[in-house]
Amino acid sequence: MPSAAERTRTLVQSTCSAVLIIPGLDGAKPYQLMPDTRSVGPDGEVFLAFPADSPAVRAAAHAQDDELTAVLEITDVAPVSVPHRIRGRAWLSGWLTRAPGGAEPGLMTLRLEVGEACVDDLWGAETVEPEDFATAAADPLVEHEAELLQHLHSAHSAEVQSLCGLLGERAGGSPAAGTAAGTTAGTVAVPVALDRFGLRVRFTGVRCFDARFDFPDPVRNVNELRYAMQTLFEAAAG
Repeated sequence: MPSAAERTRTLVQSTCSAVLIIPGLDGAKPYQLMPDTRSVGPDGEVFLAFPADSPAVRAAAHAQDDELTAVLEITDVAPVSVPHRIRGRAWLSGWLTRAPGGAEPGLMTLRLEVGEACVDDLWGAETVEPEDFATAAADPLVEHEAELLQHLHSAHSAEVQSLCGLLGERAGGSPAAGTAAGTTAGTVAVPVALDRFGLRVRFTGVRCFDARFDFPDPVRNVNELRYAMQTLFEAAAG
């Protein structure tokens, strides 16, 4: 299971939508506070690039030596169509300053020094210490997860559906009472999350529930993932 710090780091380094909340900044539209890019520095600080005329940049410039508090809120939405599509949120609060150095033309980089962080996702709700966030690593599949889930859903839906046979009584039926492999009639399996430890599938129908299918060993890249998925599907078929 990934730690809370790893899950938070993964969300920060993903393509999930994010908005910067600055208390007292009135009149700014939410889209004006969505950073163009974000990255994590060596000490766990988060660098956010905004248009140079952004309200966030102006607020940081006007703060000068004063401490400007801000919260980065990240919302993770499943890249496939599924009930209850929001998979999680993360919040990183701290102090915002203008970062030295250049950025792309027309952009300004702001630095968020993280003082507190928390995550509430499919694994649960937990707080994250700033030092743990700084040393955590993002999941190696984060850059490819959305594409991989969409591919599984569109090209391998039958194999994903077959995973229901590994659930036993949790599937809500048996081969004799339902359809093949113990799948109750009307149950649809949708791959909803993927990380180096395994695949999470959401089963919908009469009732909706998630099931985790762990890989034999954590994967380090897409090539290892292919082998892990093949092993999982073979177990379901056999």
